[in-house]
Amino acid sequence: MREYLFMALISAAVTYLLVPLVRRFAIRIGAMPEVRERDVHTKPTPRLGGLAMYGGLVVGLLTASHLTHTGDALAAYDADVVTALIVAGGLITLTGFLDDWWGMDAFIKLGGQIAAAGVLVFFNLRLLYIPLPKDWGGSTSLDYTLSTVITILVVVVTINAVNFVDGLDGLAAGVVCIAAMATWAYSVFLAQSMSAGNITTTAAIAAVLIGTCLGFLPHNFHPAKIFMGDTGAMLIGLVLASSIVTVTPLDPAAIESVNKFPVLLPLILPAGVLILPLVDLITAVVRRTSQGLSPFAPDRGHLHHRLLDIGHSMRRSVLIMYAWAFLFSFGVVLMSRVGVPLLLFLAFSVLALLVLVLMAAPRWRGRGGAHTTPRGKRPDNDDGPPTGPMPAIPPDPPARRQAPPADGSSPERASAEGKPVIPAFPSRS
Repeated sequence: MREYLFMALISAAVTYLLVPLVRRFAIRIGAMPEVRERDVHTKPTPRLGGLAMYGGLVVGLLTASHLTHTGDALAAYDADVVTALIVAGGLITLTGFLDDWWGMDAFIKLGGQIAAAGVLVFFNLRLLYIPLPKDWGGSTSLDYTLSTVITILVVVVTINAVNFVDGLDGLAAGVVCIAAMATWAYSVFLAQSMSAGNITTTAAIAAVLIGTCLGFLPHNFHPAKIFMGDTGAMLIGLVLASSIVTVTPLDPAAIESVNKFPVLLPLILPAGVLILPLVDLITAVVRRTSQGLSPFAPDRGHLHHRLLDIGHSMRRSVLIMYAWAFLFSFGVVLMSRVGVPLLLFLAFSVLALLVLVLMAAPRWRGRGGAHTTPRGKRPDNDDGPPTGPMPAIPPDPPARRQAPPADGSSPERASAEGKPVIPAFPSRS
């Protein structure tokens, strides 16, 4: 436990200290484009925060490889995890860097994602088999070709899911951090009852990812001083996918004594920790293709955009999505821990959806919302300048002019407390 905490702190500290240097670098090379129509920020902000996150990731992984318990588990694992993540992470970071700086065609960027996933497979960090119920034929081993295709598919989908959800200050880093915490908690729980090396490997990857995200969040939470850009979003998506790849192929017979549903949980966990980014990804693809657009065509219809359109501030929108991700992720972990009926997962899903709907309704928005502000008073702006289509603030009512007296007398005699009133209709005086 102390080793996990240590590597997370190292990753967080390195990331946090590198961000100011990366921010100056981004400003110097001009990696802070003008605000686009679909953006929710109001002024140009430096990108490339993913460079600092990559530095924290590398130092955290190297630290983990030299610790006693974690180092032995990483060395005994079938794949060279540290080298695989450093090389693949470097490739995806370079792809994101070029995209954030110069701009890149979506299909070229997709090629970089596939290449990074291929690096993981090259170092044998891949799905070897898929656990399935006995009624479905039992656990299915994958040959090298099928294993490669499925692993690359999982990695690319996760990368793009995280990239799609990166639309508000602190959103992607926080959601991925919550997903990594749930994966780490599940891995530590299993490691207490079994000694499989991939469980410790998953916990180590998750711990480093948690530290990387926590080190970046103080600079990225609203109002953000720097954005992670595609450089960081694709990087943390790759690392999160790697933790999923290492935790999924568990032998159901090995965890029957510690899980109520040993076969289903390894499959449900990735869906649980990724439900928020995946829902956003799927709805975005359906929305864009139904309108005759490319799935990669940017728009302003993501879940976080809808929360802003309703009238939530950026900070409150991010916290709502944090709550949703937390309920889904830790709902799965709780189900594995206490051995409750499988229907509890559905109950948690309904609860998460209910939280999102209730908090998205105007009457539940709390202080500062457009529908809770007394008429005639300006709402408190606790989040800086508006970042979305917020309700307009009515101007102060103009001063009422004095009408001319009905008896035709001079306006100068129509006064209050003996003070002359400026004629409102000089032509009638």
